[in-house]
Amino acid sequence: MNHLQSAALGDEDADLVVTGGRVCLSEKGEFQSRDVVIVDDRVAALPEDASPVIGDDTRVITATNRVVTPGFVDAHTHLDLHQTFENAYHYAVEGGTTTVVSEVTGYGPAFGAEGVEQFLAATSYLPVRVRAVVPPQPLLDTFEPRRADDEEAEALADLLADDRVVGVGETDWIHAVGRDTPAELLYERADAEDKTVSGHAAGCSGEKFSAFATIIDDDHEAISGEDIVERVENGVHAIGRYGSIRDDVDAIGDAYPEVPTAELSLSTDGMWPRELIGEGYMDVVVRRAIEEGVEPADAIRMATLNPARHFGLAEEGVGSLSPGSVADVVLIDDLDEVNVTTVVSGGEVVYNKGESKVAPRTHEYPDHFYDSVNVSTDPEQFRVPADVAGGGGEGVGDDADARPGEVRAVEYQQGLLSDETTVVPPVEGDELLADPAAGILKATLLDRHPKGDGTGFTGFVTGLGIDSGAVATTLVWETTGVLAIGADDEAMRTAVEHVKEMGGGWAVVDDGDVIAELPTRVAGVCSDLEVEETAKLYDAVESSLRRLGADVDRPMLAVQTMTFPGVPKLKFSFSGYADILNREIVGLTP
Repeated sequence: MNHLQSAALGDEDADLVVTGGRVCLSEKGEFQSRDVVIVDDRVAALPEDASPVIGDDTRVITATNRVVTPGFVDAHTHLDLHQTFENAYHYAVEGGTTTVVSEVTGYGPAFGAEGVEQFLAATSYLPVRVRAVVPPQPLLDTFEPRRADDEEAEALADLLADDRVVGVGETDWIHAVGRDTPAELLYERADAEDKTVSGHAAGCSGEKFSAFATIIDDDHEAISGEDIVERVENGVHAIGRYGSIRDDVDAIGDAYPEVPTAELSLSTDGMWPRELIGEGYMDVVVRRAIEEGVEPADAIRMATLNPARHFGLAEEGVGSLSPGSVADVVLIDDLDEVNVTTVVSGGEVVYNKGESKVAPRTHEYPDHFYDSVNVSTDPEQFRVPADVAGGGGEGVGDDADARPGEVRAVEYQQGLLSDETTVVPPVEGDELLADPAAGILKATLLDRHPKGDGTGFTGFVTGLGIDSGAVATTLVWETTGVLAIGADDEAMRTAVEHVKEMGGGWAVVDDGDVIAELPTRVAGVCSDLEVEETAKLYDAVESSLRRLGADVDRPMLAVQTMTFPGVPKLKFSFSGYADILNREIVGLTP
């Protein structure tokens, strides 16, 4: 007989009882008046009255007028970007989150399997259950040669046998639909290990999505109800999101009447330090779902049982309060606001009535994680020769269809979106310059991968509004690089040098001086400062970008996503512009 049966039968006292609340039975999608009986780290029973097992040593939490739910599960996020989670997890706990499924797109592209292993080590022994997915980026070869050799690829695949690894991370559809990819090694191993494959299907629909559905098991990129329905019709688990990147929960609300609740989960897709402190975590995502018309019990199910079952975590007892489940329990006193008042993680009270019982922790990473920004700052890296311009004529290219002096450029639009355009930069001697008065900026992407040579590509970008100075950052999505954007070469070079000295992060330069900085020295992508300090520095960087003239809605997001191949149409790579839809590298000459 297992140790839970005695308490379930009323023969042994419980360690902890939550009494008098309305318990969310996720399996049934309803609330019932029950008590929750906990022994050690497990739920033993859900009786209507737990009085028989309340002894002198039993801790009792009175939940009168409160809702009792399983701990929330974030179905998709990025814990290895912006802020080390061990320094910030307590804010997630306060929002009722006890389990997180995370990408490793910060550490993984640079350090491969070691990056995943360090992420798992850093998040071990937290009162939050962290599960990882293996990043496919080191194996992708669409725009640049793959970084991982055969041995490194096998090491990544072998991680799928780890109990804390639940699948393969998000693959942008452009890498996998209608073409062979070395990442198929990971997909095949995931299938053998009965693990999931996550998709990134932004801009993918119709027959292309059907083809993508033969590879992936879930996707978090639906931005409309029709997108959600298409995913479910193709057997793909749909994950809605609300977080620092965007709010797409209205798509869940639109599709909710048309698809089975069991096929929908919720996520943050990343809650950056400012929003983590100012808004919350999965509590705010559940609230948004309720605001969009999802019944509260179903919204809770989307943030508990559904992701747990999808990622195989239900076998560990996650996502439910049924007997035998892990004792992750959340008490909520206002269901409309999803105001979390008490959190129990693994049978231990970790947050109660505004008081956190846990504190930030630290992890010592290998030395090379703190020295991962080795790029060239030779002035030649920021120079664009005039002979790349189109339109014919002396000293320029011979494209007869282009205007004299014309070059290809990235046109930033909004959010994560950018398009292709052409510009005519001013010429000085034998080189092309930025022209901020005309909205033309230079952008340099340098390769900082351990296997890279520190050099890269310089092109042009419009649509950001910057009229002086420069910004540089290592926080570029799915790319182990340093991106600098600016109004002149020297400001860009100064910004890159400062980022290099910090070991990663953000630097904003004006009039030759660094006016704002944010160090992210862990693998070049994570701050290990106190999360409150990181949030303040984010504010400072954004304010400084505004000082340079940036007039887009979210300038830091705009800069970060200039390398991201997950959305069309033109992005930066180390070898030139990445033409996303045509899946090729193109140069400056139109």
